[in-house]
Order: sequence, then C-alpha cells, then structure tokens
Amino acid sequence: MRKIKEQRQEVIRELIQNHSFENQEELLSLLQERGFETTQATLSRDIKELKIIKSPNNNGDYIYTLLGEKSNTSSLNSFSKGAISLEFSNKLGVIKTPPGYAAAIALDIDNLKSDAILGTIAGDDTILLIPKEGYSRESIVKTLNKLNSHKIR
Repeated sequence: MRKIKEQRQEVIRELIQNHSFENQEELLSLLQERGFETTQATLSRDIKELKIIKSPNNNGDYIYTLLGEKSNTSSLNSFSKGAISLEFSNKLGVIKTPPGYAAAIALDIDNLKSDAILGTIAGDDTILLIPKEGYSRESIVKTLNKLNSHKIR
C-alpha cells in the first residue's frame, strides 16, 4: 500500500497540471475535497518537494506550475518567448526575462548540460549565467541558441 504522502503528492501534481491555482488556499481546498486531511504547512512542504513554482500564464496571472513541465495554461520552457536580453560583464552573462520566467529558463539552460556553461542562478526576472573557464562569449551564445528559435547576439 502506498504511503499517504505519495498519494497526496500524486494528486497535487494532477491538480496542478489540470487546473489553474493562483494561491495555496484554492489548491488546499480542492485537495481536501479529494479526501486529504492536510494543513497549509504540509501543502507548502509538498509544493517545495515537488518543485512547484508560480509563473505567469497567457493572461499574465501567476499560477502554480510544475517546474520543468509545460502546462496547459503556461508558456514555460520557451526560451525564445521568455528571454529578453543577454549581456556580459567580463565572463558572466546576465539574461533578462519577463517576471516569473527566469527559473524555468534557467532550468532549460542547466538541462542542456553544456560543456560551455557551468550553471545558472535565477531570480524572478534575471538569470546569472556562469560559463566554464576557457569558453568564449560566442560559444555561450551558440549554446543558448540551441534553446532559441531566433538567434541572439
């Protein structure tokens, strides 16, 4: 028999994928309607463990989304729609995005597992891109263009 936590988290994933929730109270209410007696604190822990983020949907409202997955209401994982600009300061790159897009785009960059990029750090609308030693700006841009349908400069 599966553990209650695993069952609850499976239902949370399904709810996030099929509904638009702007706050935890809405999600908690529907979770309780499904028979899970849980608290706000437990739901918050589940959200963190499941890597659920708030991101803008097509209407500009912020909804809960599973990080790294496309939802039916959000344009996550779309570098070409999300990246606004890329600038360098010495070796470090800074990518600007619309509010709420940085985490998803940074995850896409990290998932490339590029030889040229050591990693990223994301805020709400800004990504710090850290290149590996010995790689040029041009090689970083070439790597990012793998995610991008329109070429960046």
